[in-house]
Amino acid sequence: MPRPSTPLLSPGRIRSVALAIIDRDGLDGLSMRKLAAELGVQAASLYGHVRTKDQLLNDIASSILSTVDVSGFTVDWREGLIRCARSYRAALSSHPNIVPFLAYGPAGREESLQRLDLLHGALVDAGWSRREATMIAAGLMYIVFGSALSSFSSGFSSDPADYTDRYPHLDRAHLLPGVARELDRDSFELALAAFVRGL
Repeated sequence: MPRPSTPLLSPGRIRSVALAIIDRDGLDGLSMRKLAAELGVQAASLYGHVRTKDQLLNDIASSILSTVDVSGFTVDWREGLIRCARSYRAALSSHPNIVPFLAYGPAGREESLQRLDLLHGALVDAGWSRREATMIAAGLMYIVFGSALSSFSSGFSSDPADYTDRYPHLDRAHLLPGVARELDRDSFELALAAFVRGL
């Protein structure tokens, strides 16, 4: 049987299919065997392109985070934090199942470390101590990752009977799931603005 004219495997296709599995089945749902099956190859074939599952996850992370905007730091450290946080949240919100992996930090991902170095340097250049700059970067990530990991608003029941008479201050909580996307976005913006203004 002749070889296919288009290779079955490429780094981009491997990342794309792996991310689709994560989006659908969660981080624990990704295995090299399942990935190989969905790509139509044997698991051994993957190892010519990806050494380990961790390397694959880091490659996917780099691809997702490539849209994080750090250009604002050339304007002002406050603008830098705001643009960075908004674009980071947007990138993560598209793929919430990979957020727990990314929450461990930049690991050895070159692009992530470059962005972090730029952020840290901008804060130090603005007069913050190195320790404070580290704490500011960590604080910003707590806001971003917390916002991207789950929806506070959609965690409420849409049945008014679950709240009426029992929780007088939550008498409209049943409406929250219907406005979850908007309220979660606005809550993130409120927390981000308060964080930057407080600094």
